[in-house]
Amino acid sequence: MNGELKKEIAEKLKETGAVRFGDFVLSSGKRSSIYIDIKHACTHPDILAMIAKGMKELADSEALDFQRIACVELGGVPIAVALSLETGKPYAIFRKQKKDYGVKDDLVGVIEKGDKILVVEDVTTTGSSALSAVERVRARGGEVEAVLVVVDREEGAAEAFREKGVRLIPLLSLGDLR
Repeated sequence: MNGELKKEIAEKLKETGAVRFGDFVLSSGKRSSIYIDIKHACTHPDILAMIAKGMKELADSEALDFQRIACVELGGVPIAVALSLETGKPYAIFRKQKKDYGVKDDLVGVIEKGDKILVVEDVTTTGSSALSAVERVRARGGEVEAVLVVVDREEGAAEAFREKGVRLIPLLSLGDLR
């Protein structure tokens, strides 16, 4: 990915308050002096467009071959939508829980047997949310090409994905935001 774009995204995340310093408890239960709120950043169309452009450039530079994009609600949704618009490829959203009405499914969209899927996520710490997407893609017969994440906190997610045979490719790392 273009180094200038990477630097610009990091700066915009800081300017908009998507990166905060203090004492925080993360969704993983870990404590941190830095909180990264990509959901907040994605409410700014210019930042969301930059993230999608950066992810497309990263996918192209890594020669990722995928037919669909997938994510887990909530953090990955705007990223999947924006990347879908940038690439022209369809996306699917895994619900955190299967709904108990209507078609009673945990998937919005389609993942077919043999589909090559690019999973996207906002932030990874341990990787548990995106790992659930990987397992759910595989359970439907899809093949996970890679996981692209806006920010990897570098706290074990890459190793967890490696153990599952999946590459974690971050747009930014925690070090880029300090």
